Formats: sequence, structure tokens, C-alpha cells
Amino acid sequence: MSLDQEHTKTEMSFLEHLEVLRWHLVRSAAAVVIMAALAFLNKSLLFDTIIFGPKRPDFWTFEQLCNLSNYLYQIFPNIVASADVLCVGQEIPKLQNINMAGQFTSHIMVSLIAGFVVAFPYIVWEMWRFISPGLHPKEQKMARGLVFWVSILFLLGISFGYFIISPLSINFLATYSVSEQVQTIPTLSTYISTVTLVVIASGLLFELPILVFALTKLGLITPAFLRKYRRHFFVVALVISAIITPPDVFSQLLVSIPLVILYEVSIVLSARIIKRDEKSTD
Repeated sequence: MSLDQEHTKTEMSFLEHLEVLRWHLVRSAAAVVIMAALAFLNKSLLFDTIIFGPKRPDFWTFEQLCNLSNYLYQIFPNIVASADVLCVGQEIPKLQNINMAGQFTSHIMVSLIAGFVVAFPYIVWEMWRFISPGLHPKEQKMARGLVFWVSILFLLGISFGYFIISPLSINFLATYSVSEQVQTIPTLSTYISTVTLVVIASGLLFELPILVFALTKLGLITPAFLRKYRRHFFVVALVISAIITPPDVFSQLLVSIPLVILYEVSIVLSARIIKRDEKSTD
């Protein structure tokens, strides 16, 4: 009988639980390493297509903004200054590497991050396999599809960070100037740090409904609590967006708006959970 089977059928000691957890973590780490190795071997796809995509003038986001600019100019020629007013991303400078091992270490780091992103659904599934045997059948039924929704929300967050926040952040930071006497020459490491921070942070922030689901099931929060502190969360959303985005109002609002929407969805989700639990106890 495997450790997982013992976990589900018998009471286990603390050390036995740790042993089971260790193997779940080992399998999760192995998945990350395997995906990272595949990413490492596909260097051109990883860097030229994915990582450096948000700095290319023909990136999807920049093209859509330019198309929107042309469309608005045709409809409101007296209001919109020009047909290319939103055509940004055309003046992002090339990157430079100033460390001898900088490109190699960046290759490894980006590969590991890519491995984590691709393996994320499997990691969540492994953690679910560890937690689920300790839940009651009713709780397991309630949480059915949890791995799917966690993965979907993470993917939506990653996509939002990559296609919306990253290109706008890079364009703002790379073209912002305090004086004509100062030239911005971004390094490879700072560029990668900006992209990965924004993308991973967005993916994790989009897990807010799952966090609310768990806290509601544990009895730590209620819909009334979430409604009471709605205004406070708006401030928190602005602070979070200010941390992961450049210091411009437009980018901060782009991050804050989906966070506020997710918060409202979380209130509805929490209310449904409380209502379903009350029905089950009647």
C-alpha cells in the first residue's frame, strides 16, 4: 500500500504526514525541473518570442492600442489629436548585459520561472492530493474543481500581467526621462526582473477568490465582513498596484480594476458558501 493510500485510510502520525508531504513536494519540484529543462532547451522561444515579446514594436498589445488609436481618430477627429496618439512601444531601447555570466544566469533563472508557471497546475494538484484526504466527503464535494479554478485564475492573471501590464510598464520605464542629458539603457537583468515580477504577481493576485473561498470555509470571514471593509480593500488594491507597476496612474488603475472586480466576485462567492452551509445544517 502506498503512502497516499495509507494517508486516506488510516490515522497517521505527525512524522508520517511529513513523509507524505515530502513526496508531494518532491514530485512538484521534479515537475518544475523537467519543465524548466524543456524551457532551457528552447532558448529562442523562451527569450525571443516570450520574454522579449513585450518590448517589440509589433507586440499584440501595442498593435491593438495603435488600431484603437486609428479607430478613435476616425470617429472623433476633433477630439483625438492624431491617429497614432496611442501607438506606444516604438522607442524601447535595446538591452545590454554588463556581467560576464549575466546571460547564462538569466537563462537559468527565466527557465526556472517558466518551469514553475507551466507546472503550476500540477503543483496545485499535488497539494490537493495531500489536503483532500483530511476533508469530510461534503467538504471534498464542495471543493470539487478547486484545482481547475486555481489554475484558470492563475492563467488569467499571468495573461493579464503579460499582455497588459508588462508592455505598458516597459514602455513607460524605458521611455521616461528626467532630462535630455540622461539616456536610459536598460540591462537584461532589470528587464527580466520587471517582466517576471509583474507577471507572477498578477497570477497570484488573481487567486483572491480562492483565498476568500478557503477563509470562508474556515469561518474566518463572512460576506458581511467583506462588504464592511470594501472601501479599505480599494485602498489596498491601489497600494498593491503601486508596488507591482510603474509610478503612473494609468498602470495602477489597470491593475486595481480587475482586483476590485475579483473582490466583488469574492463577496458573491462567500455569500453562496455561507448560504449553502446553512442549508446543509437545516
